[in-house]
Amino acid sequence: MRVLHVIGAAAADAGGHQLRMLVRRLPHQNEVVTLTAGGPVAAAIRASGVPVHELDTAGDRHLTVVRKLRRLMRRGRFDLVHTHLFRAGVPGRAAARWAGVPVAVATEHRLPRVPGVLFLAGRRYAQVTVTASDELAEPLRRWGVPGERIEVIPRAVDMSEFRYDPAVRAAVRARLGIGDRTPVVGGVGRLEPRKQFERLIRAIGEVPGATLLLVGDGPARAALEGLAAIEGVADRVLFAGQVPHAREMLCAMDIFASPATDTFGLVVLEAMAAGLPALFGSCTPLAGRTDVDDCRRLSPHDPESLPRALRTEVLLLDERHGERLPARSAGKGYEADQMALSVGRIYDRFGPG
Repeated sequence: MRVLHVIGAAAADAGGHQLRMLVRRLPHQNEVVTLTAGGPVAAAIRASGVPVHELDTAGDRHLTVVRKLRRLMRRGRFDLVHTHLFRAGVPGRAAARWAGVPVAVATEHRLPRVPGVLFLAGRRYAQVTVTASDELAEPLRRWGVPGERIEVIPRAVDMSEFRYDPAVRAAVRARLGIGDRTPVVGGVGRLEPRKQFERLIRAIGEVPGATLLLVGDGPARAALEGLAAIEGVADRVLFAGQVPHAREMLCAMDIFASPATDTFGLVVLEAMAAGLPALFGSCTPLAGRTDVDDCRRLSPHDPESLPRALRTEVLLLDERHGERLPARSAGKGYEADQMALSVGRIYDRFGPG
């Protein structure tokens, strides 16, 4: 089966990494097209032997993007088109229909709060829409997508990619100027208001001797840097910027915290795989579970829950003499091999033969 994957951008973000893990495991002739410059994740996909096409669509009108994709699809004679992320979904599905590709699958990692006309029209062109959770599936049902055309396949982690390495920890800390015995609280994600990293900056001031390491970039960076100065912790807050892969930075951390309350929580699973205790505001795979060690949900109604939990974790770290926790998984359903198997079953159901 010839499969074309269309993604808005295969940069160093969760959607790009999910696609990278997927195409490496699917037993089909996969090709990838990005609608912007691909970045390091696209380079990694290409290095694994999967062809990657980078379309220059900056400034293009919607119909122009569809035409470019249609030409690519016709040349490639694809059996199935799989779109990833919102930006690629509408033009990718429209182009597939126009090019005569018999099957279109769409993966939605995030949904708009209010669906536009094009989004609602485009939903008709996909035989299956894949979402990461039941919470994301519910809006699709309200917007008219039949339940039998919705598949819930959780986002996944390749446990081996986040293996802890003390040599990596030492190298990263030396590069960032962090002492070996300094407790490091870490956060990973796009620097934007919904991630609530301002809570971490305020909390670190109540954790004596600890350093906060924020990994990622985004529109809120300047405001967060300003808040660190106002709170008097600018010398204990490090902004690492965006990195191609989070593993090295996770190795440098001692405690992971994700205060956001409206996310799937993939970064929490990655932190667990790296052997970190994790504090989180939201993590769909861990919702209601008490059987995953060293992971705690923060109280959304108690502003002191974050600094209090951080101080507790620093004490526990001292009791362990800095020893790393074992790698943990949220379960087989959240591992990369299972994700690829589930997607492959969809392809087999609709594909030729």
